[in-house]
Amino acid sequence: MGDWYVWVKAVHVIAAIAWMAGLLYLPRLFVYHSEVAPDSDSAKLFIRMERRLMHAITVPAATVTWVLGLVMVTQIGLYRMGWLHGLLFLAVLLTIYMFAAERWRRDLAAGRSTKSAKFFRIANEIPTFLMILIVLLAVAKPF
Repeated sequence: MGDWYVWVKAVHVIAAIAWMAGLLYLPRLFVYHSEVAPDSDSAKLFIRMERRLMHAITVPAATVTWVLGLVMVTQIGLYRMGWLHGLLFLAVLLTIYMFAAERWRRDLAAGRSTKSAKFFRIANEIPTFLMILIVLLAVAKPF
């Protein structure tokens, strides 16, 4: 592996951390947003915060994570490793969760959300669980 690999891996990890930060904070904003009146000043503030978090941090970080992860996989042949298949499956689930969060964000912004604060509190645990499994697979490489 060349020197490039270390830098690609470092940026990949940084992007993954930023992606996770967005996915962990966004549902918390949804909890608070779902508890205020749809046309209130607070709701308008949450709409702005949620949009910026999703489109300025979360989606770009997810994109960098995926691109650099796939670069590493294809360039050094990691695709032969069993643990990587599990990690990629979990990353796909995390991406699906991100798309669901975008849907929830749009529904909240439009005032048509039917989700409760309790729903968002529970949904907030999903990326945490997936992150734990991803880190365990990436570090321990159990199979």
